[in-house]
Amino acid sequence: MEKMQNFMEKYFVPLAGAINSQRHVAAVRDAFTLSFPLTMAGSMVLLINYVFLDPTGFIASLLHLDKLIPNLASYQKVLASVINGTTNILALIIAFLVAYELGKNMKGDAVLCGITSLSVYFILYPAAKNFVGKAGTGLSTTYFGAQGLFVAIIFGLITAELLTRLGRNDKLRIKMPEMVPPAVSQSFNLLIPIMIVLAVMAILNFIFSKVTTDGIQVIIYSTIQAPLTSLGSSMGTIIVFVVVQQLLWVLGIHGPNTLSALRSVIWTEQGNANLAYVAQHGSAWGAPFPINWGSINDAFGNGGGSGATLGLIIAIFIVGRKNKSQYEIAKMSFVPGLFNINEPIIFGLPIVMNPMYLIPFILAPVVCDLIGYFFVVTKIIPPVAYSVAWTTPEILTPFLGSGATSLMSLIVGVVCLAVSTLIYLPFVMASTRAAIKQEVENA
Repeated sequence: MEKMQNFMEKYFVPLAGAINSQRHVAAVRDAFTLSFPLTMAGSMVLLINYVFLDPTGFIASLLHLDKLIPNLASYQKVLASVINGTTNILALIIAFLVAYELGKNMKGDAVLCGITSLSVYFILYPAAKNFVGKAGTGLSTTYFGAQGLFVAIIFGLITAELLTRLGRNDKLRIKMPEMVPPAVSQSFNLLIPIMIVLAVMAILNFIFSKVTTDGIQVIIYSTIQAPLTSLGSSMGTIIVFVVVQQLLWVLGIHGPNTLSALRSVIWTEQGNANLAYVAQHGSAWGAPFPINWGSINDAFGNGGGSGATLGLIIAIFIVGRKNKSQYEIAKMSFVPGLFNINEPIIFGLPIVMNPMYLIPFILAPVVCDLIGYFFVVTKIIPPVAYSVAWTTPEILTPFLGSGATSLMSLIVGVVCLAVSTLIYLPFVMASTRAAIKQEVENA
């Protein structure tokens, strides 16, 4: 164990740290983090629409709201368009935010980087076309959402790099008199670099349009994004990500943050497709991607936070009381752990660099994920298709995430908590015995 720990500290920790701080990775990670409240809001509105305003929804049926409120179902139309302004335009949001974050990181004009990136995205967008049975031409909205994410990310990064570097060249600046407002002066400073970037992208779009009429969007989606999305539907991929994420935590590196950029690229399209499905059908049953990161690990393997550490806290309450320091930390960590905030237990116990809890910290979320996977693929419970706030107590996540229609989903959430507790129990007992033995020796 010590040799492995030394090896990881020598080779793996520096690599993971370098990846986590690399500016392009950080820009993508931070862009998705900033967009999360908007997509979450869209998901919650959908949940309200089909749980409270649908007469057949769980809460509406339970409280007989259709009898209390005449024409209840008609109110669903009021909120139905929210998805068009959230998940359905995610690629446009990311195109702006990725360039904005990278421009800020490079000490450039973040806002102009974001605006130029959005312009570039539409330069590279499939040309307007005639639609069957429709008069005139129009842009397809296919790549406004998750299907356009790869182009948004790649060219958001390229745009910010080019614009920031060109903007540092004094020969390309148009200097304005001092009395000109700073915002106007900065815009003119970057006018020529912006023109160069847009011209380069227009030439690139022309070249790709000769390969396929739909241009670079179709090429990138079919060769990169679609295979990655397909890979994300594999339970093996999810487990690999869980194991790596937990190992990073043990080494003192924030695993979810380090992997968030790659996770977002692989699984965002799937989550958005599921949301679009429930928006159309009002039910999670039949969602196109029942197996993805959000519907498996976030729903079943994250009780108390990474490592399913709420089970660890409960195990300490059951068999770890004699280890007073450990017990006090568990008491302080319990309330945050209910809402999946587990930094107090990870750094206070600690789990970081602690070989005693390495195995259960990795094993507990993997086993819970497999339990959730079994119940979903056997169609005992509906898939988790709604996005649920990450601070939602984990036993409620499968229930709310599947539309609050299946009590069995609630039971599975409780089962996962119980299983994670059982996995941690023998390790807590061993840790407690070791602590008592050390106290006796030091007395």
